[in-house]
Amino acid sequence: MARLFDSYVIVDWSAASKPSTGSDSIWIGVLSPDARLKLAFKSHNPATRAEALKMLEDILGRALHRGDRVLLGFDFSLGFPAGTASALGLEGPPWQAIRQFLLKEMKDKPDNSNNRFPLAARMNRLMSGGPFPFWGCSKKDELTTLSQKKSREHGPDEVAEFRLAEQAAIDAGKGRPQPVWKIYYAGAVGGQTLTGVPAVERLREKLPNTRIWPFELPLEPLTEETLADTRIVISEVYPSMIPAKPEGGETKDSAQVRGLSAWFAELDAQGKLGALFAAGGNLSDEQKAAISSEEGWILGI
Repeated sequence: MARLFDSYVIVDWSAASKPSTGSDSIWIGVLSPDARLKLAFKSHNPATRAEALKMLEDILGRALHRGDRVLLGFDFSLGFPAGTASALGLEGPPWQAIRQFLLKEMKDKPDNSNNRFPLAARMNRLMSGGPFPFWGCSKKDELTTLSQKKSREHGPDEVAEFRLAEQAAIDAGKGRPQPVWKIYYAGAVGGQTLTGVPAVERLREKLPNTRIWPFELPLEPLTEETLADTRIVISEVYPSMIPAKPEGGETKDSAQVRGLSAWFAELDAQGKLGALFAAGGNLSDEQKAAISSEEGWILGI
């Protein structure tokens, strides 16, 4: 059975404010055909997000030149809980509106310095007038509308703490994903999302025939027909979902991008990968609409 993809690239992102390598930094895992057309893995550890984007542009450019179709996974939220765009006062289709907002407002410099804390504080002010729903920062970054700790619980008429995908992962026992509102401390994905969403947009501006799932591809099993004019599929992934033991001096992050890329490749070889793009089987039409228009989904949940 023919694979849907030829190469698999998994990115473990970082919102670090300074250049960093090693554990808890950016790792790019690439599983792609070697000279004998056998899949071979290689990892990269760029020190900054700017370096990572340039490296990804080169890696993906070579893959496209070779004729590959690529699955490109990022380990941060590509969407926000339903109602976020409305709470921010943004107009238009929710996901596109948030994407354009972050493209304009996130300032991320080549040395990794960025404005994620002031931006989260501003978004809190727009959404609630106080330090909610974003939280987490060092004492020096604390502001009237951004607190070091979670300020309160989410009310029934407010944006949810977790997206449908994260709640599904928790219910299925596939780790415990962090809420996008947490932007600091161990496991925080919020800072990665604020820096990552605009980075993905800038990357794909340079790559033809790229689609982001499930916003630009259907929430249903992918087939060759569905992907006829698509060369790169970008999806959200959760590396901790697949156990991966470090080998030969690997960091945990490097092992996880290796393990996840191998898992996707094996499912693809068995003809089972396409089915994952349908997401959960018990989703209502209303939930599917929220996922496709604003929330996104984690591939494999």
